[in-house]
Amino acid sequence: MSEKDVFLTVEGLTKLENELDELKSVSRKEVAERIKQALDFGDISENAEYDQAKNEQAKLEERIARLETILRNAKVIDEDEITTHVVSVGSKVVVKDLEFDEEMEYTIVGSAEADPYSGKISNESPLGNALIGSKPGEVIDVQVPDGVIQYKVLNITR
Repeated sequence: MSEKDVFLTVEGLTKLENELDELKSVSRKEVAERIKQALDFGDISENAEYDQAKNEQAKLEERIARLETILRNAKVIDEDEITTHVVSVGSKVVVKDLEFDEEMEYTIVGSAEADPYSGKISNESPLGNALIGSKPGEVIDVQVPDGVIQYKVLNITR
């Protein structure tokens, strides 16, 4: 992961810190115990349990390193600085898809917190990036693989 600022809400920061703590304090011990048990089976050259535990350990350590990088580069969004005049990271935005005449609400978050199924879109996504800096009443163009989608910004809240 490159060393760039990662925007997080206070809630997102807490969630990632808790996940990191859980991985370091609980998951590492569990995986180490599975490796120890697998070694007790004998020859590791044909030991599927050992291979599986070592792969799990590698994935765990990769996730820990990723979380540490995210947290090291975290910039917490100050909710008091979020304005309702222009879209920024942390804004809640109601937009209207002009083609389908459909309204949607999104919260603009940093990429580490993005969860489109929960209405949280990254400031780095095509829609999130296009929304940054827009104002209520503006129509924005979003480049997608099939062409361009137009959205009208209806409302911005915190």
